[in-house]
Amino acid sequence: MEVKDFYYDLPQKLIAQDPLEDRSSSRLLVLQKESGAVSHTHFCRILDYLHPGDCLVVNNTKVIPARLFGEREGTQGKVEILLLKRKENDIWETLVKPGKKARPGTRILFGGGLLAGEVLEVVEDGNRLIQFSYEGIFEEILDRLGQMPLPPYITHQLQDKNRYQTVYAKYDGSAAAPTAGLHFTPELLEAVRAKGVSIAEVTLHVGLGTFRPVKAETVQEHHMHSEFYQMDETAAETINATKRRGSRVICVGTTSCRTVESVAMRLKKEGTAHLKACSGWTDIFIYPGYSFQVMDGLITNFHLPESTLLMLVSAFAGREQVMEAYQEAVKKQYRFFSFGDAMLIY
Repeated sequence: MEVKDFYYDLPQKLIAQDPLEDRSSSRLLVLQKESGAVSHTHFCRILDYLHPGDCLVVNNTKVIPARLFGEREGTQGKVEILLLKRKENDIWETLVKPGKKARPGTRILFGGGLLAGEVLEVVEDGNRLIQFSYEGIFEEILDRLGQMPLPPYITHQLQDKNRYQTVYAKYDGSAAAPTAGLHFTPELLEAVRAKGVSIAEVTLHVGLGTFRPVKAETVQEHHMHSEFYQMDETAAETINATKRRGSRVICVGTTSCRTVESVAMRLKKEGTAHLKACSGWTDIFIYPGYSFQVMDGLITNFHLPESTLLMLVSAFAGREQVMEAYQEAVKKQYRFFSFGDAMLIY
């Protein structure tokens, strides 16, 4: 299977640069897996497609303002840092620009010295391990100095940090938002519950690897980045109960999908048929040919051409059907990517 099989042509003007004022007013393309039928509505009508007894799985990760701008100590040389993964309390794996001048021992000052970082070592992909020193609480300093790490295709400045967070975001740790969840409002979630649809919360901290292009020519050659996930006993039992009664598990976003499928595959190897609480790191790569263990439906945004996320969606709904649906979305002038419109597949 070749990566170019997942290419489609997207006019630049269809890449959404700003979030809509009303989260749930985005458009919704609905794709029925079995028939291939495509219909068009708005996200606020998502209830029309949910049944009592269904379960929505949401990712409650919270994006941290992970982009920091500083200066190399003693030189005033400008440095941009992106926090990727917390390795220990104050040691982070980071992406540094310019990287060549960030050698081990280099000290970088942020906010006039409110926060300082020392490069410890260069690791895989040229990333740097940096140890931070400060007085006070790291998260509060980061909130004051950091900027939201918007994807590279968004060039506009984000006016409100909260618009790159889901309304149910709880646990700090992501370098990118689980964007399918951005369409939900508190009122819409209340209406979901009132209809008898349960909501299971899982956590997957989204890494920057989600935006890295696939450089291999064939899909199978690509190596996925790893991300931390967690499922608690409440979420596991909610999903298990949904499956027992024959109802549908609908994942909100590819990250929720990767979490439930990672847990299912891990427990299957251990000889357990049902889900239970667990956590760890996953580099699961879902592409056509994959057999889904848990997910029955997917709410997702429109993804980049030749991306692993588009391959995941194609694994669920069939490559040809998905590519045809994307062509229809381009034709109908849908808004694409993180701040764009949504798709429901069931």
